[in-house]
Amino acid sequence: MKIIKAKDYQDFSKKAASILAAQVTLKPDSVLGLATGSTPIGTYDELVARYERGEVDFSQITTVNLDEYKGLDKDDEQSYSYFMNKHLFDRINVDKKRTHLPDGMAADPEKECERYEKLIEEIGGVDLQVMGIGNNGHIAFCEPSTIFEKKTICLDLAEATIEANKRFFDSADDVPRKAYSMGIGTIMKGKKLMMLVYGEGKADILAKALLGDITPEVPASVLQLHPDVIVIGDEGALSKFPEC
Repeated sequence: MKIIKAKDYQDFSKKAASILAAQVTLKPDSVLGLATGSTPIGTYDELVARYERGEVDFSQITTVNLDEYKGLDKDDEQSYSYFMNKHLFDRINVDKKRTHLPDGMAADPEKECERYEKLIEEIGGVDLQVMGIGNNGHIAFCEPSTIFEKKTICLDLAEATIEANKRFFDSADDVPRKAYSMGIGTIMKGKKLMMLVYGEGKADILAKALLGDITPEVPASVLQLHPDVIVIGDEGALSKFPEC
């Protein structure tokens, strides 16, 4: 596991963008696993800036996202599909037909999970997966549990996750209670994983995940078993790591 410390959010975003840009430069038809939320917005802005300067070409990439809310249409401003279009896809030369998220409006959740899992397999798996970590240790929407979810799943969101995400909605009552998520097994099949963690508020859970026991009660702890993980954090997020 490689841990990279950034001095501020701008530096943090540039470091993450550099790794993504290098991946695309070295393998133009890369499959990128992408994430949403406030943390990667700066990274996506930096990728857009590099594209506008002619430094990186996204025309051959394929993308898959970690998750999507159940019950939100792709044009809903709170959907992750809308987020990705707003912050990245509409601003670069990616082929929209090769950008993929779970369908929040699918009539049959079980079939949608099977479809998404099969899609990831058919495109050859993920070359570089971006992710964050939740306050309770979740990655994607895989919440603390008694088992590590193997495949894409439609699941109930923990109250801690709903509380954390309510800032994006008018109220907590508006936050969907279910979401589609890549499973832990699906994520761990990614060739390279990159976790982005910003802010002192994530210091305790990050240390618990990466320095503590490997347990489904802290889903992110499974990353300790992956052979190629990069963690990018600022001084606050990495404050529990003595070597940083």
